[in-house]
Amino acid sequence: MKMAGFYDESISNGLGWRAVLFVSGCPHHCPGCHNKQAQNFEYGTEFNKQEIIDRIKGNSILKGITISGGEPLCKENIPEVLDFIKDLRKEKPDFNVWCYSGYTIEELMARNDETTNKCLEQIDVLVDGEYIESQKEPNLKFRGSKNQRIIDVHKCMSEQKIVQLAI
Repeated sequence: MKMAGFYDESISNGLGWRAVLFVSGCPHHCPGCHNKQAQNFEYGTEFNKQEIIDRIKGNSILKGITISGGEPLCKENIPEVLDFIKDLRKEKPDFNVWCYSGYTIEELMARNDETTNKCLEQIDVLVDGEYIESQKEPNLKFRGSKNQRIIDVHKCMSEQKIVQLAI
């Protein structure tokens, strides 16, 4: 997996101080994408999981990580994303994990494959849905278009219904 970028600290990609990992590669190609260069699976640098975990461990201000892209939950990236989250949680068990995906929670759950299911179990908050330029809303918190939802993944999976966070 390639990494399109990494922010050591951010407050604009989820609640609280968090690191942000941008993975490379996206099959959606949404018109108006704010990170168009990250659509290319070959863009960026090789992802070094341990280096990123060490940077996170060395920063006491962080309360979580946001994984964005590109598309972290596409079939090409999801195995390494899952591996990264699991190893990060070994070091930081209470770390809050947000993930941005162009797939909806319904699409991800319908895959019904082990890797996707295990990855969803590791994600606390999913911002789902493709960016739709005609639904762009600059005043929305943590999302770019009105169709995107901020979902409490654990409640969604346990209650078998979509549970959106009121942010």
